[in-house]
Amino acid sequence: MNVKNVPEAIITMIQPSKGWKIVDLKELIRSRELIFFLTWRDLKVRYKQTILGVAWAVIQPVMTMVVFSIFFGGLAGVPSDGIPYPLFSLAGLLPWQLFENSLRNASRSLVTNRNMITKIYFPRVVLPLSSVLASIVDFFVAGPILIFMMIYYHYSPNIYALLIPYYILLTIVTAFGVGLWFSAMDVLYRDIGYIIPFLCQLWMYLTPIAYGSGMISNPKLQFIYNLNPMVGVVNGFRSSLLGVYAAVPVQSIVFSSIISILILVSGLVYFRRMEKQACGFWTGKPPM
Repeated sequence: MNVKNVPEAIITMIQPSKGWKIVDLKELIRSRELIFFLTWRDLKVRYKQTILGVAWAVIQPVMTMVVFSIFFGGLAGVPSDGIPYPLFSLAGLLPWQLFENSLRNASRSLVTNRNMITKIYFPRVVLPLSSVLASIVDFFVAGPILIFMMIYYHYSPNIYALLIPYYILLTIVTAFGVGLWFSAMDVLYRDIGYIIPFLCQLWMYLTPIAYGSGMISNPKLQFIYNLNPMVGVVNGFRSSLLGVYAAVPVQSIVFSSIISILILVSGLVYFRRMEKQACGFWTGKPPM
């Protein structure tokens, strides 16, 4: 059909964006309904044809807590800052599970939605974003278990509990940033799918979940250790709920905030740069 004969009002030209804008906020706002439906779809697919359904969101951290309590708290005698070890470990596991699930789902979001990407146009960043948002539901489903254990052990949150939404946001930002890196790389390098589980396992043991940060007393090692953005998240989350420290560990939280922002910005830049190449790789068209 000759384009000249088509009324101008219904012609839409889709062209690659130019410049250094790493994300188009207006386009994301226009895609808010798509983000909602993709998030809802991810939730339904995840628990479709499962026996226990969303109960898996509770079983996973609880069973991990039991294993940590037996081997780290019981057999190894790892100190837990004077807090009952099951409560200590679960308070670290909840934000970690949010991070790990978000990272895993976001990392494979492009490959999982390959058919959708090659058929229609939409902001590709919507896919890892919706995967991260779907993981938040699991966090809130498992949250009441931690509240129950706090009541059982007679612990109550302190004034710093007002910062908990910030720690959740920091976790999401970090997972989204890392997920952007790996989702773009996963399109071109399929062994990324094997690297992610190994990375998550290694990262977990480099985060104060099964042990407290106080075990690292060397100032130089403590500085290097705080470069892990999840250190500040876990310490802050645990401190706000259980009163582990006299005050919020400001240094590790500041480190976590700065590094999380750097990861997010660099992830957006890399994702933007690789987006055209990845889509061209699937469609057989050269990147624009």
